[in-house]
Amino acid sequence: AEFKELMASDTAAKELLGFAKNRLNKFYNPKLYKAPAKQELSAEDRIVVNNGGTPPPTEAPGGIADTGVMALVQVHAHSQLSADAPPAPPPSTWGAYTNKSEENIGVVAMIDLLIKDLTKEMTEAETEEKHAQEDYETLMQDSADKRITDSKALEEKVSAKADMEAELLAHGDAHKGAVKELMATEEYIASLHAECDWLIQYFETRKTARSDEIDSLKRAKEVLSGADYSLIQTRARGNLRRP
Repeated sequence: AEFKELMASDTAAKELLGFAKNRLNKFYNPKLYKAPAKQELSAEDRIVVNNGGTPPPTEAPGGIADTGVMALVQVHAHSQLSADAPPAPPPSTWGAYTNKSEENIGVVAMIDLLIKDLTKEMTEAETEEKHAQEDYETLMQDSADKRITDSKALEEKVSAKADMEAELLAHGDAHKGAVKELMATEEYIASLHAECDWLIQYFETRKTARSDEIDSLKRAKEVLSGADYSLIQTRARGNLRRP
């Protein structure tokens, strides 16, 4: 917006200065004067003029003082001149003027200088605007590239998150299965402990019972073979009765 306002104001100022310069040339340097374009007559007006009539009056161009310049402008001080700096010396042509022609040359030179300054200011503004536009386009391109990169990175992270969630769910199921298996193993170990405790607790009793059972089997076998244990038992009893 600021660039457009500057260009509009400088353009209007150049047009106004050009109009003033052309008006001065009309009186002091007719060879350089550029007459305004003739009004194009309509078919009816041409017929009237050809028959000796009066052409319609030319409408005023309007604008500032009928110059055709529609914008009211102000000439701004240039940035290269500080407020406290003394004004630059006038050109060498601005000497002691002795007649109107020389005065006109000085005024025209001043107008040319102002137009040159405005043109320079517009050129600098256009260059700065061009560079600013290039920087803006570069920034937009970098932002677009970054958005694409960030979008791809986000997609990869979302995909990785989904994979990790699936793995977590699988690990959760495996954990549940392992817990059940562990509980079954612990129950089996507990039953083994109970059985082992019972075996340890009654080991001596069972050992003695087994020994007695073996002895009984041996005696039964010897009895079946014809051995007489009754005499042995009687003698044993007699020996026990002796003092």
